[in-house]
Amino acid sequence: MRKTKPSQRQPNANRPSSKRAAAIPTGVNEAELTLEGGPVRLTNLQKIFWPQLKLTKRDLLQYYLDISPWLLPHLKNRAMVMKRYPNGISGEFFFMKRAPSPRPPSIPICSIEHHSGNVIDFPVINHLSSLLWVVNLGCIDLNPWYARCDDADRPDYLHFDLDPTEGATFDQVLETALIVRDALASLKIKSYAKTTGSRGIHVYVPIVRGPAQKQVWAFAKEFSKEMALRNSKIITAEYRIAKRPAKRVLADYNQNAWNRTLASVYSVRPRPEATVSTPLTWEEVEHGVRMTDFTMLNVPQRLRKIGDLWKPLLAERGRVNLGKFL
Repeated sequence: MRKTKPSQRQPNANRPSSKRAAAIPTGVNEAELTLEGGPVRLTNLQKIFWPQLKLTKRDLLQYYLDISPWLLPHLKNRAMVMKRYPNGISGEFFFMKRAPSPRPPSIPICSIEHHSGNVIDFPVINHLSSLLWVVNLGCIDLNPWYARCDDADRPDYLHFDLDPTEGATFDQVLETALIVRDALASLKIKSYAKTTGSRGIHVYVPIVRGPAQKQVWAFAKEFSKEMALRNSKIITAEYRIAKRPAKRVLADYNQNAWNRTLASVYSVRPRPEATVSTPLTWEEVEHGVRMTDFTMLNVPQRLRKIGDLWKPLLAERGRVNLGKFL
C-alpha cells in the first residue's frame, strides 16, 4: 500500500478552537495549576519518560493539555482504568482501577459492581483538572470503560481490535480494516478507524445503548468469525494463542468483553516513537498510513488543522441499532 500524507479535510465546525492551550511551566519540577474543574498539582515534571526522544513528563502533560478540547468529550462520564508508568516507558508499569485516596475532592468517581461482588470506585475524567491529575499519576495512555457510568453494562459502541500475528505486516492490518469496513457497510453499518498507536488498527461502531455488554461481545464474535471464515488467508479470529495461525491479522472480538478496555482515541502509547492512537479517514487507510505518522509531536497540529474525525461517535444521531442483529 502506498504511503500518503494525512488528510487535511475537515469542516470548520469540528474545530473547538485554534487557540493554543496554556503552557505548563518549564524549568521546574513541580507546579500547581488552576484549571477547569479545580486546582491540580503536577509533580516530577523534569523526569524523562521517553529516553530516546528526551521527552519528559511535562511534555506528556502538555500534550494532553493541548489536545484536551478534542479528547475530553470522548472520556466524559466513563470509568478510567489507570495503567501507570511512574518512571516512563523504560520502567515497570502496573494497572490500578480504584481511585487512590487521598485525592482531590474535584475528582469524579464511578462506582461499578464487579461479578465478584466487589464495588470499585474508578476515577472519571470529566474536566481538564481530572485529566491532568490522572496523567500526573504516570498514565501515558488512557483506558476508558466502554459504557457510560449511568449504565456500566450497556456500551454505546462496539469495536474490532485488529492486530498482526507473528509474521504479518501492517499492510495486512490495513487490508483487514478495509475488509471489516466493507462487511459492516453491507449491513448498512458505518464504521470509523484509528491507529492503535502500537501495532494495529481499531475499527469502532457507535451503537444505540440497549444491548448488554455480553450481547455486544456475542455480535462481535460472530462477525469476526465470519470474516475469518471468508478471508482465511489474511484474517483469524482464533483467540487461543497456541492455535492461532501466523501471518494473519487477529480480529480480537474478546476486547468487547465486560471489564476489558482499550487505549482511547488520542492516547499516547508507551512506544519509543511516542506514537498516538489517531483517527483516520478511510482514504488514509486505503492509501497506506504508517503508525509513526502520528506522534505526540504532531497530533496536536493535525487536530488544529482537521478537527476530530471521531466527532460522529459522540452524536446521538447516526448510531446503529444493534438490537435488530441480535
